[in-house]
Amino acid sequence: MITDLVPDELWARVEPVLPPRSVRRQRFPGRLPVDDRAALAGIVFVLKTGITWQQLPREVFGCSGITCWRRLREWTDAEVFDIVHEILLDHLRALDVLELETAVVDGSHVRALKGATLSGPSPVDRGRPGSKHHLITDGTGIPLAVTLTGGNVHDSTQLFPLMDQLPVIRGKRGNPFTRPRWLFADRGYDSDPHRARLRNRGIIPKIARRNTKHGSGLGKHRWVVERGFAWLHQYKRLRTRYERRADIHYSLLKLACVLICHRTLTTSF
Repeated sequence: MITDLVPDELWARVEPVLPPRSVRRQRFPGRLPVDDRAALAGIVFVLKTGITWQQLPREVFGCSGITCWRRLREWTDAEVFDIVHEILLDHLRALDVLELETAVVDGSHVRALKGATLSGPSPVDRGRPGSKHHLITDGTGIPLAVTLTGGNVHDSTQLFPLMDQLPVIRGKRGNPFTRPRWLFADRGYDSDPHRARLRNRGIIPKIARRNTKHGSGLGKHRWVVERGFAWLHQYKRLRTRYERRADIHYSLLKLACVLICHRTLTTSF
């Protein structure tokens, strides 16, 4: 079970990034700490199935769900999944899997429970508390960056915060990737000042305009971000936000990005 959830190739990339564990005392050392790989497998299992942390079967993973949550909290503070995501993007670029000249952005609402931080009355869910995932992908739908806001935050306000989250992607000789050539977005991002700022960054905006007829042809490029959301939300823990802490939910989002990139990498050889 553990090796199925955390394959050797993925573990080889995650393990060097994990923060070192404290040295055990020689006298009265206490219980052995839970194996990091087992804890990561438990976190991935919760992410995939959507079960609560208390429901994680201890007899399968050798640790409780609360232990896995604490380990996730430690790794969140150390930005482990952000680092691993960038490493995997470097490998994907080295294999020419990424289409980095094109980037696509969009947002997706999820219901937020338990009075979560970074939540707000969702305009698409009768004002119930919700959060929004903001995603930018390459031209194939592979997630490059993701951010989290309240459900009442308009997509257009998050365009540049999301652009600023784009990682520097290496993997090839020469200049690393820092920005796409084209940016595609739907009518929710329609703003002439935004278009001007994008051009100042050397990016050609391809943003649909409000109050115009459909059939512009931009949809044949924008659909990939919907596929990116479908890949993210196949992980059931992300379909509804249960975590009160925004940083924990964001860390699960980044872990999902890591798993998507790793799956793409393993199928690209």
